[in-house]
Amino acid sequence: MPIFEYKCNKCGHVMEFLEKTSTPRKHTCEQCGSSDVNKLLSGFAVGRSKATGAACETCPSGPCPSDICQAGSCPNSF
Repeated sequence: MPIFEYKCNKCGHVMEFLEKTSTPRKHTCEQCGSSDVNKLLSGFAVGRSKATGAACETCPSGPCPSDICQAGSCPNSF
């Protein structure tokens, strides 16, 4: 099941809901209780956590998956 982000039009609170695509979407704001919420356009991520390292110039995939790059010994450098 995908996770969708919604923003409350009354208080501006952003929340996430795990929902099936075939289920009617009747969500209320977790903060103020308003039912006036809009679905946000969100990015799509696969297999990465928010705790990935800094970008490495030699890593073809962007942020390096290990701290080795930080020490100057990137395993992806050729």
